[in-house]
Amino acid sequence: MDQLGEAVRAFKAAQAALPRAEERADQLVADARARISEARAALAAEIVAEYENGARVNDLAHRSGYTRETIRRILRAAGIPPD
Repeated sequence: MDQLGEAVRAFKAAQAALPRAEERADQLVADARARISEARAALAAEIVAEYENGARVNDLAHRSGYTRETIRRILRAAGIPPD
């Protein structure tokens, strides 16, 4: 009987821990998404700076891993008409 009681307590403890674990996981995901957003903005700023310093769209696309159209979209969003 003692082992059954212990198993029940362990099961209930595991169930009770689930909402806290889900909350922590949600926060981890939110933090990761925020870091991605910040990194994306920093990358866009660097792309704009490089373009203003004479880099070509093709070179920026190759170096960043973005497509040429994405580079052009970033430049347009910064008010720069790409070549």
